[in-house]
Amino acid sequence: MVDRSKVSHLNNFDPNEPYLVFRGRITEMHSITTGRSVRLEATFCDGTGSMTLVWFQGINWIKDYIKPNIIYNVMGKPTMFGSTLQIAHPDIEAAPASDQALPHAFLPVYHSTEKAKAKGITTKAIARMTENLLAVMPPYLPETLPQNIIAKYHLMGRTQALRNMHYPETIELWQQAVYREKFEELFYHQLDFQYSRTSRLRSSIGRIFGVVGEKFNQFYNTKLPFPLTGAQKRVIKEIRADMRSGRQMNRLLQGDVGSGKTLVALMTILIALDNNCQACLMAPTEILATQHFLNFQKMLDGLDIRVELLVGSIKASQKRKIKQQLAEGQIDILIGTHALIEKDVIFKQLGYVVIDEQHRFGVEQRAKLWAKAVVPPHILVMTATPIPRTLAMTLYADLDCSIIDELPPGRQPIQTTHGTDAHRLLLFNFMRQQIELGRQVYVVYPLINESEKSDLKDLMDGYESLSRSFPMPQYQLSIVHGQMPAEAKAYEMDRFKRGETNIMVSTTVIEVGVDVPNATVMVIENAERFGLSQLHQLRGRVGRGGGQSYCILMTKDELSRTSQQRIQTMCATTDGFAIAEADLKLRGPGDLQGLQQSGMLEMKLADLVDDEPLVCATRDEIHAILEIDPELQLPENQMLLQHISINKLLPHWDKIS
Repeated sequence: MVDRSKVSHLNNFDPNEPYLVFRGRITEMHSITTGRSVRLEATFCDGTGSMTLVWFQGINWIKDYIKPNIIYNVMGKPTMFGSTLQIAHPDIEAAPASDQALPHAFLPVYHSTEKAKAKGITTKAIARMTENLLAVMPPYLPETLPQNIIAKYHLMGRTQALRNMHYPETIELWQQAVYREKFEELFYHQLDFQYSRTSRLRSSIGRIFGVVGEKFNQFYNTKLPFPLTGAQKRVIKEIRADMRSGRQMNRLLQGDVGSGKTLVALMTILIALDNNCQACLMAPTEILATQHFLNFQKMLDGLDIRVELLVGSIKASQKRKIKQQLAEGQIDILIGTHALIEKDVIFKQLGYVVIDEQHRFGVEQRAKLWAKAVVPPHILVMTATPIPRTLAMTLYADLDCSIIDELPPGRQPIQTTHGTDAHRLLLFNFMRQQIELGRQVYVVYPLINESEKSDLKDLMDGYESLSRSFPMPQYQLSIVHGQMPAEAKAYEMDRFKRGETNIMVSTTVIEVGVDVPNATVMVIENAERFGLSQLHQLRGRVGRGGGQSYCILMTKDELSRTSQQRIQTMCATTDGFAIAEADLKLRGPGDLQGLQQSGMLEMKLADLVDDEPLVCATRDEIHAILEIDPELQLPENQMLLQHISINKLLPHWDKIS
């Protein structure tokens, strides 16, 4: 929105404003030809200074439009071209006499793409279309919010809001209109998700796991690797209550890196096994799936429980054998990747599904797994990427959420420091000291090979440099990246896990699932190019044992303000939820890893960071409505029921029409 009633002066204007209005005269105008191109330049003066106006298109129209001795309003974003202040393709119109009111004191600014602009759909064209549509709009439009909600929250009416969104008479009216539209957007978003959840709770049938039996108790009494934290006990109780409720569980488990989510998943899987059901765990990568498989085997060693791994790289004959034994019920727990959702993977009695790093799987992929049981299995989806509160309320309003907010005893906070190339020798000396103490080191690069389009450090060059600074046979290096065959990656990872190599040189392929307690140093090259959540995930690869661990963020010397904030945040805290909140504020919800692809963050007006109070208000309002009227049968809720009914039809509209 542009406030045209506010006129700026060339000798004193705010350069941070995206759109400014200046009032003055055109004192000189001439065309300049360079090769085949022609541009029009005009000198504009407002009494306090002067600047150049430039047009590359529509030159003849501008020449005819501009008249001498006329005062114009010139609007746009001034920039410096060399030592000259200029505006390219400014909006320009004759200024009204001082005693005349502007036809529109506040003008909307519409966003357009380069492709749209090339077709003539500019911000001005959109503004003209909008003005024409508003001119023929009926004086009253049907309301889209219940009257009791409008009255309770003192909302502007729909017709008035639509007009004032585009051409308000005052800035206050525009703010009220925006508030109304944001409220409606968030209100119905919350309704869709919370109604889905309450409907599921009312109608979904789930297996009743009424027994906590021999397998769970034997593991708890003889195999538990460390005492459960209070948070783990609380979450297991929440899951246990879901399992015996008679309704299908659909629960999101959040927990910071190293908080013990996998142990909670295993112990609740044992409850499914005690109730004569099979369970599966799906992970997004073979490395992570294999890690879970090895951990489960280790923790369940000696118990009469069979665990198998199904991933794409295993031999076809082995796959056929696993699938046959799974269908016969000989396998208790199946761990795998997308291979689990293949049609010929058939369970005899699937009762429990765990999905790790759930944001990496699409809805359809998850649904295929759930469909492998006659009675819907209980679902636990886990993420080690903490989700900010506003996102959790918006993205996962249809799920029950549990949070593990404690780390196991004995874990020391990871010390995080920032370094540049000037600190390279100090870094190498520190790495040698840690290796001499028997510890291991990760070094992570953003690229595999050198790129002509980027000045980022690459893994292959880094590996050669590290090989010179840490020569054989005194030091041993491993290398892992996404383009390697699965067998080669597994071989290199196994060498590192067994302690046969001192340094793991890698890309972000080791971001999740790699668990080497002896590794105490994480070096991240070009750390400024990673988001906060990804940096936190990488840092979580160390600090998994009892010793002090370190994370060194290596960057170039000159950093942008945003990059500086990210690095400072990482050095200041190891709290994943605090980091997630900071990441949300710095990057916005649409850029957070894995969340944009869900399609649930495409808000037209609302901002999940700036509008958190409104997110909370609409969530609480919908919750209160559904508590009293879960099926939306009361007269005042008929509009909400109609909205739900229309939404159910939309995915099938092409079939209906």
